[in-house]
Amino acid sequence: MPIEVDVAILGGGPGGYTAAVRAAQAGRSVAIIEKDKLGGTCLHRGCIPSKTLLRSAEVYATVQNAAAYGISLPASAEASVDWTAVMRRKDEVVSQLHKGVEALMKQNRIQIVRGGGRLMGPSIFSPRAGAVAVELEDGESETVVPRHLIVATGSRPRRLEGVPYDGHSVVTSDEALAWPSRPHSVIIVGGGVIGVEWASLLADFGTAVTLVETADRLLPGEDRDISAELAKQLGKRGVKLLLGAKLDASSCVGADGEVSVRVETSAGESETLRAERMLISVGRVGNVETLGFENTDVKTSGGFVTVNPATLQTGEPHIYAIGDVIGGIQLAHAAMHEAEVAVAHLLGQAIPRTADRDVPRAIYSRPEASAIGWTEAAAKAQGYDVRTVKLPMRIFGKALVQGEPEGFAKAVADRKTGDLLGVHIVGPHATDLIAEASLAKLLDAVPWEIGRAIHPHPTLSEAMQEVMQAVSGSAAHGS
Repeated sequence: MPIEVDVAILGGGPGGYTAAVRAAQAGRSVAIIEKDKLGGTCLHRGCIPSKTLLRSAEVYATVQNAAAYGISLPASAEASVDWTAVMRRKDEVVSQLHKGVEALMKQNRIQIVRGGGRLMGPSIFSPRAGAVAVELEDGESETVVPRHLIVATGSRPRRLEGVPYDGHSVVTSDEALAWPSRPHSVIIVGGGVIGVEWASLLADFGTAVTLVETADRLLPGEDRDISAELAKQLGKRGVKLLLGAKLDASSCVGADGEVSVRVETSAGESETLRAERMLISVGRVGNVETLGFENTDVKTSGGFVTVNPATLQTGEPHIYAIGDVIGGIQLAHAAMHEAEVAVAHLLGQAIPRTADRDVPRAIYSRPEASAIGWTEAAAKAQGYDVRTVKLPMRIFGKALVQGEPEGFAKAVADRKTGDLLGVHIVGPHATDLIAEASLAKLLDAVPWEIGRAIHPHPTLSEAMQEVMQAVSGSAAHGS
C-alpha cells in the first residue's frame, strides 16, 4: 500500500525539515523522503562542519597571539595543531546536532522514508503528477502519495570542466571537510564565501594559501568595502591573492603529492602555481537530475527549479520547491524562511517572502563579515540618492578589549526619505550583529530609530547604534 500523507518533503536539509515541522505543527500528516542523513548539506558538508573548523582555527590563532593579552607560555608549551583532534571535534558537533534533528522528527511524529525519490506522472496511485517513487535503502521500493509535495533537494559544489578531481589532492569543499591531514600548502580557486572562509581557516592553521579569483576583487557580490577589508586582512596573514586571474583548468596536474596549474594574472602574464592540494569553490548547482521532473510540469532553468517567487509553487500548483534547489541566495536560513512561506501557502495562509537582498549574509572568516540589503554601488545603480557612513571598529571600546580592532560598520540610507537601504559589517561577531539590522528591515525601522534604542556599553552592538546615528546625522563619534 502506498504511503498517503498531506505533505511530503523530498529532501531533509534545513528547508526540508523546517517545512516538515511546520506542517506537522499545523496538524498535517507529513513524510520526509531522504536518501542520506537528515540535516542536509548545511549540517554534514557545509555550515556546521566548516564553522567548527573555523572556530578551532580561531582558537589556535588566539593562542599564538597570547602574548598580546599579557599571557606568557613557556617554550615547552608551544601550541600545535592536532588535525585528528580538530576533525574529531567537528564530527562530534555534527553528530550531536544530527541526533537533535532526528529527535525533532520523532517529537513531531514525522515519518522518515529513507531512500531516493523520483516524481511520477499521473498513475494508478494519483490522478495528478507528484506521487513519489522511492527506492529504499534495502533495495525495496515504496510509493509516497501526498496532497502537497515540497522539493528541497539542495545543491552540490559546481565542478570546473577539465579539472582532474581525485577527492584528495584536487577537491571541492565536500571532500576538503574529510581531509585526513592538514595541507602544508593549498591553491584555492574561487574568492566567494566558501573560498574566503577556507583561506582564513587554513591560513590560521599555518597553511600557505594562494587564492585565485577571476573577478577583480574578493566576494564580488558584496559591498566593495567588505571586499577590500577582507583582502587586506587575509593579505596581512600571508594569503597570496591573485585577483582578476584566469585559471587554465586543462593545465591542472596532480601527482606525487603536488598539484600544479597555470593561471593568467591580471597583468596578462602566465604563472604556474604549485601546492600540496587544490580546493575548487566556484559556486553550487541544484540537485535536479534524476528527480523525474519530465513526468510533471515542473520546469528547470540553469540547473535550478523554476518557481513563483511569491508562493514558491512550481508549474504544478501543488508542488513547491525551496532552498538551494531554486537558486538565488543559497543559505540555510533562507531555505528555512522559504519553508515557512511554502507551508503557509499550502495551508491557505500567507507569509510574505523576503527579497533575497534582505536575507542577512554571513562570512565566518577572521575577521567576520556580514551584510543585508543593498550595497552602496547597487543602491546608486537603482537610482537612490544615497548617504553612507562607515565607522571603524577601533573606535569602540569592546573591539579594543577583544583585541580585534579591524573592520568597520557601514550603513547605506536613502538621503531623501531616510530609509535604511543596507548594512555592511566587518569585525568581531559581525555575523551576530547583523541580526539587529535584519529585524530593522523586517519592521521597516529607519536609522534614527535604531540609533535611539539604548545599546549596552561596552559592547560590539554599539557599532550598530553609532553608525545608525551617524547616517541620520547625530553620531557621538561623528561621521
